Amino acid sequence: MSKKQEEEFELDMLSETENFAIWRSQDENGYIYHVELGSITLHLAGEEWQEFLDLIQGAE
Repeated sequence: MSKKQEEEFELDMLSETENFAIWRSQDENGYIYHVELGSITLHLAGEEWQEFLDLIQGAE
């Protein structure tokens, strides 16, 4: 990523623990949600994010 791209990139941290993090970034179509689970990161578009939340809430 170039210096200019880094300056234009905005990170919105939503939640973070010692081992996991959820943050979002904006693109031309809305938000992309990033779920960091150790060495795995999920990148979810808005509709996928809502389905993921429904999935997690259903597991409670």
